[in-house]
Amino acid sequence: MNFLKQIRLPVGLVVFLFLSVFDFAQAQEPVYKPESGKFGGQLVLSSSSDPKSFNPILAKETSTTAVTGLIFEGLTRTNGITQEVEPNLATSWQISKDGKEFIFFLRKDVYWSDGAPFTSADVVFTFNELIYNPEIPNSARDIFTVEGKQFKVEKIDDFTVKFSLPTVFAPFLMSMSQEILPRHKLARAVKEGKFNFTWGTDAAVEEVTGTGPFRLTKYLPGETVVLDRNPRYWKKDSQYRRLPYLDKVVFVIIQSPDVALLKFLEGQIDYYGLRGQDYPILKPKEKQKNFTVYNTGPGFGSDFLVFNLNPDINPQNRRPFFDEKKLSWFGNLKFRRAIACALDKKKMIEIVLNGLGFVQDGPMSPSSGFFYNPNVAKYEYNLSKAKSLLKEAGFIDRNHDGIIEDPQGRKVEFNLFTNSGNTERIQIAGIVRKDLQNLGIKVNFLPLEFNNLVTKLDSTYDWDTIIIGLTGGIEPHFGKNVWHSSGHLHMWHPKQSQPQTEWEKRVDVIFDQAVQILDRNLRKALYDEWQEIISEELPVIHTVISASIFAVRNKFGNLYPTSFGGAFHNIEEIFVKSRE
Repeated sequence: MNFLKQIRLPVGLVVFLFLSVFDFAQAQEPVYKPESGKFGGQLVLSSSSDPKSFNPILAKETSTTAVTGLIFEGLTRTNGITQEVEPNLATSWQISKDGKEFIFFLRKDVYWSDGAPFTSADVVFTFNELIYNPEIPNSARDIFTVEGKQFKVEKIDDFTVKFSLPTVFAPFLMSMSQEILPRHKLARAVKEGKFNFTWGTDAAVEEVTGTGPFRLTKYLPGETVVLDRNPRYWKKDSQYRRLPYLDKVVFVIIQSPDVALLKFLEGQIDYYGLRGQDYPILKPKEKQKNFTVYNTGPGFGSDFLVFNLNPDINPQNRRPFFDEKKLSWFGNLKFRRAIACALDKKKMIEIVLNGLGFVQDGPMSPSSGFFYNPNVAKYEYNLSKAKSLLKEAGFIDRNHDGIIEDPQGRKVEFNLFTNSGNTERIQIAGIVRKDLQNLGIKVNFLPLEFNNLVTKLDSTYDWDTIIIGLTGGIEPHFGKNVWHSSGHLHMWHPKQSQPQTEWEKRVDVIFDQAVQILDRNLRKALYDEWQEIISEELPVIHTVISASIFAVRNKFGNLYPTSFGGAFHNIEEIFVKSRE
């Protein structure tokens, strides 16, 4: 599923290699031959903001999921290299002939980090009492609901669980990477209506209980999150030794990427996601500083400018969430298209990504492969066309003061936010501000701390425009929480009871239908249409995408980085082969 990105792992050498994104990905695909590793040592990472929670059901942003992804697991996992679905907490499964019933056989050697056994009761609890609980806000419910119908999840015995689907659900096995949570730890909180406040950042670390390779042991706000090796982790290496090899994973909170770069060069952190400006600094220092810069091809994420199109009334004060004047501007398609024509994406690549990037026109990355549609509407940088579109919509500078007015004579001025810790987005926002100034639009730019930005997006709705991003992936349906009108991350107008527009209604139909089709070509035709609709209607304007390039210290064994899996998709097998 998509999550809001607080950082990106940017910039691509591919522009210099003159390879297509697909050729490059194939050229970089590693041969996976893990070796028996050594126990001990730690991996030190950086995060540009604190986690908002340690509860994966409530998580909507990578500052949280980067941590919880090491603590919790699902019934299946997607291989970071092959992108194939593999058994995880389930050893195997059976599928009915009609494809609507799945029976999972669970591992019998799995224990929660507090020693309690993992059973089918935990799976049933996670879906029936958490994901499908209307009192618990979560994005997973959007994924596991088809045309308003939920899956029936029931226990057969302690280690067998059955999922009965209302219809065929094409990405079902991949979706079973959904994190499972412990019933014995959380059932009371659900019963007492306290789950939404459980395992927040103020929780006692020993209460956060998972089956994953690591467990939470320390959190110092604004400083560090420390995860220790889970001694009860079920997975073993080829010599039947219990994994993981690492003793600790430490996240250091570093809001400034410039500071993170300095700490990486000083050896204080082990991983750094490059920005375009960093490549000429880091690449020449590989041997001297004993690290390697990995270029795994175009990233899967996306960055974009999103408009607030929310006409809803705030139930607290009975007033509109959003300024009706600005809503009339942003709701005008010619206005949005004019903005799209005014954004100089090539300048963004040249200045912000140091020439190492790609123009993005639609909601999927070229690295997404099969479901990527390159034939979406494209908006070349053209100020004359942008001004013409504005004039057609009645936006002109009537008093010749350099600021255009709407048809009612009101000056066009609005706010633009992005997250303060992301220098790339700040630079892009500066270019956007300048580009729109050339149209006669006054933009007030204000960077905000990432979690405050997310609060505006999913709670208070008090924003005009925002530059932000999504993690992306290879399966379009996992973005349903963004693109379906009822989705919690349908940012421009979330949680609609009925689609506000005809095009949103059509997108809803696409996502409801495509997931029920097993023929990949038929699914692609529908998802191609969705990408074309988004590029034509422009609730968001995509900006630029860069490759997943990162630097890792040369002290780790079993490192097989890919664009899809990142550097540490097999973190339980990664080990420290030498101490610096």
